[in-house]
Amino acid sequence: MIENLVIVESPAKAKTIERFLGKDFVVKSSFGHIRDLAKKNLGIDIDKNFKPNYVVSADKKKVVKELKDLAGKAGKVWIASDEDREGEAIAWHLKEVLNLDPEKTKRIVFHEITKEAIEHAIANPRKIDENLVNAQQARRVLDRLVGFELSPLLWKKVKPSLSAGRVQSVAVKLIVEREREINSFKPATYFRVTARLAVPGKNREIKADLNKRFSSPEETMAFLEKCKNADFKVASVEKKPGKKSPAPPFTTSTLQQEASRKLGFSVSQTMSVAQRLYESGLITYMRTDSVSLSNLALNTAASEIKSAFGEEYLKIRKYSSKIKGAQEAHEAIRPAYINNRNINGSNQEKRLYDLIWKRTVASQMSDARLEKTSIKIDISSAEEYFVASGEVVIFDGFLKVYIESTDDEKEDQSSVLLPPVKENEKLNCQHIEAVQKYTSPAPRYTEASLVKKLEDLGIGRPSTYAPTISTIQNRNYVVKESRPGKKREYLVLELSDNKISKHTNADTAGYEKQKLFPTDIGMVVNDFLEQYFVDIMNYNFTADVEKKFDSIAIGKEDWTEMIGDFYYPFHKQVDETLQTSEKSKGERVLGDDPETGKPVSVKIGRFGPMAQLGTSDDDEKPRFASLLKGQSVETISLKEALALFKLPRAIGKFENEEVTVGIGRYGPYLRHKNKFISLQKEDDPYTIGLDRAISLIGAKREQERNRLIREFDEKPGLKILKGRYGPYISYEKKNYKIPKNKKPEELNLGECLDIIENTPKKTTRKRKR
Repeated sequence: MIENLVIVESPAKAKTIERFLGKDFVVKSSFGHIRDLAKKNLGIDIDKNFKPNYVVSADKKKVVKELKDLAGKAGKVWIASDEDREGEAIAWHLKEVLNLDPEKTKRIVFHEITKEAIEHAIANPRKIDENLVNAQQARRVLDRLVGFELSPLLWKKVKPSLSAGRVQSVAVKLIVEREREINSFKPATYFRVTARLAVPGKNREIKADLNKRFSSPEETMAFLEKCKNADFKVASVEKKPGKKSPAPPFTTSTLQQEASRKLGFSVSQTMSVAQRLYESGLITYMRTDSVSLSNLALNTAASEIKSAFGEEYLKIRKYSSKIKGAQEAHEAIRPAYINNRNINGSNQEKRLYDLIWKRTVASQMSDARLEKTSIKIDISSAEEYFVASGEVVIFDGFLKVYIESTDDEKEDQSSVLLPPVKENEKLNCQHIEAVQKYTSPAPRYTEASLVKKLEDLGIGRPSTYAPTISTIQNRNYVVKESRPGKKREYLVLELSDNKISKHTNADTAGYEKQKLFPTDIGMVVNDFLEQYFVDIMNYNFTADVEKKFDSIAIGKEDWTEMIGDFYYPFHKQVDETLQTSEKSKGERVLGDDPETGKPVSVKIGRFGPMAQLGTSDDDEKPRFASLLKGQSVETISLKEALALFKLPRAIGKFENEEVTVGIGRYGPYLRHKNKFISLQKEDDPYTIGLDRAISLIGAKREQERNRLIREFDEKPGLKILKGRYGPYISYEKKNYKIPKNKKPEELNLGECLDIIENTPKKTTRKRKR
């Protein structure tokens, strides 16, 4: 007989909880959800008021059997899954599948895994909240209906094997819109004028900006002419007190953003590390949109601040969430024990914990007090004037612990210390520089800034941000990558010693680091959905659906009615689109080939974006060429497309065999003696010469020689090779793992053949469409 059985959703969480409960408690894990909607026949009975058909997944049957046996022997069953909607749904499924007796089943929740929190939860059990379960069920059913109806439509009208989702489609739309905004942006130029002015007798300089920006070199030159022999004097000195206040404690969204900016973590990486910290009892629950802290946390933070920094650094703040419909986790993300400054764990865990600790403690610290200074400097021969701005930190307050980062890529020059000067004091002009600048479009989204945008629009909830961003990348609608910029020249005009000079400098513009770019297929799918499913792609409509889920969670709306209101008009629209819409390949006609007069177009093909020369109506078959990495159906020019048809091209002979260069499914390559060698990033397939090709062929051969451990003359083609994951046997285009107890270099032919013979053959399952 088991006195108490506690069921949680993860083994790590079970292990931590077990430490706090006595021998009267057995703690077991369900390993997440134990059942889901059936994959066959939609998994939803629409005619029976959208009744879900749940099935226990094959990999969970053993877990369910074990839990059922234990629950039958237990005096009490405590379901301790997470406190959000997903956790409540897990609790409900456990109750249903295990057929738990309501009289002996208790639901407990806690937002931190500490001894005090667990003991409090056990002392205050509750029933499973059916409203929270229905809110999760509504989301799951609605997303299944949307995916199940839209995906086959995309297979027929765009390309096989595509899929679509409700929130994911809107996230892709944001990225597509931003990309098109950037592509259509026409940069304007202006001249920023700065001066270096010396304070006589003080060996100090002031750097000041002109209050006006000029739009042309001529205007700028005219201003510099006026500054020759001009007098410069201090017109006014204005000093103002200022302050900076700390940011509130972390929510899921702000943690994802700040971990991206400060630590370089992806959104999914942040959630994975935070999950480990939570399950180890080190932080509070990591899926929350609340910014409040418990009284216990406030008191602990106050004690820590006074002890480490002194009374003057303490300022208790009680934050409240501005987000309507904030989910059920009632506290911000904070350390479980604020007096624990450091933890044991992986490097990632330590860094994320440090970030959470600093943000939590800083939120309860005093404002930073500043003195802001602005100096206006008149020019005797011009209406324009220079302004020097700076600030001094009088009292650092929370800045002693933490400074919040921003997505703004511009430099912050506000913290400049200015020398003391008086009104009407003359200054000596050392140097004036006018630099040509270019206006910039809105920046592309990072994962973190996309999360912020989704949150601002009210789309998604803490539990959905990371899966949404992962899904749109996994479906190849969006890629996250860095792209090199392009060299750009700019003009510099200088006034020094009453002489004006000008010269040209160059910088790199448009460099992108780990930004989100829409793929061609992502753009085509977006445009198709935008054309035929206006509601699904409407930001407000998607946000309203989230609000309805929130209403269901507090019992104000019936989930089946909400699904019905959405589904029937949507289903009708799917049927109409199936009948009336044209097949979409995102085709774009670029013009005619000057040599042949044949039309040149680009579109989405079976293996991705491609260019086409000619049509199927011509006497000759049309020619096709894959687009290069970085080229897009939307922006490629006729000249760039025509260049693709220059390949494959022969570039000379090596070892009496022709060397050709071409572009394939996986990018540019060399071909020599029926072997393929990938070109490096710096190699241009249109200009690469024979010498460089021979160098790449030699490097490839050297690489293959280094990989080779052993081969056998009596069995050509059988080789023992070094691989990424260790040594292996290669034979007849198949690879075989070498057992750990065998030394690869000592294997003979017979032993290799035994390993091949005894390796189980992989069974391939045919996919059903």
